[in-house]
Amino acid sequence: MLELIQAGGWLMLPIIVCSIIAMAIVAERLWTLRRPRIIPQHLVAQVWHQLKKGKLDNAQLQQIKSSSPLGRILAAGLVNAHHERTVMLESIEDAGRHEVHGLERYLNMLGTIAAISPLLGLLGTVIGMIKVFGAIQLQGLGNTGALAGGISEALVTTAAGLVVAIPALMAYRYLRRHVDGLVVDMEQEALKLVEAIHGQRERGREMAVEAVG
Repeated sequence: MLELIQAGGWLMLPIIVCSIIAMAIVAERLWTLRRPRIIPQHLVAQVWHQLKKGKLDNAQLQQIKSSSPLGRILAAGLVNAHHERTVMLESIEDAGRHEVHGLERYLNMLGTIAAISPLLGLLGTVIGMIKVFGAIQLQGLGNTGALAGGISEALVTTAAGLVVAIPALMAYRYLRRHVDGLVVDMEQEALKLVEAIHGQRERGREMAVEAVG
């Protein structure tokens, strides 16, 4: 492995750095974006149960807010639960945009690494071929040892760039799809709470109108 790195020349250093950063980002995002951490199971049902029993005070609201990204979205809606449905939805959407930004953290960097790694390999190829033609100009085609150095540098850097870029691109696509799925699920969970709160309120108004009539 050390011989391959040495054969690739100085451009192997930024390629190796890109691979380390990519692995760190993938590991961190896979840990951070676990579904139970983002969307705790039965959170909406628990919030609705507390709300019906009148136990949802400020302390409970702060606990919900600190529990998860979904909790922060629900808390934003609960703060405006006494307003109209549109106001509650707007507050949920605003909180959701902030949470989506947090879920997508580092993904642009991972996509950039997937894009530039093969370019670094291509640059190494160009530099290696320049060395080959320089050796041919100085020593002719008879000195195969002088040609081998440039050729090996061209091939090794290209291979190294692709080895980094392919897994990074696959991880980037997977994580983007995973984040999109989490966002859709959070929207659905938040809408359940909105419909539960305002649906009950509408039923209460209808019953009041019928009683008056």
